Amino acid sequence: MKNEQIIRAVAGSLVLIGITLSYFVNRNWIWVSVFAGVNLLQSAFTKWCLLEKILEKKRM
Repeated sequence: MKNEQIIRAVAGSLVLIGITLSYFVNRNWIWVSVFAGVNLLQSAFTKWCLLEKILEKKRM
């Protein structure tokens, strides 16, 4: 998998997990989804993503 695909898969998973946990466990789990969304939004403007940097170091 390419880094971009991994990043999208992780972000999508975090959103779905956060929504599911907030519905079934506690409303505060919605912050996981908020964090993923804000990170995606800021990376669209700044072209910087922490997960991308982590994946680059791992592949070295």
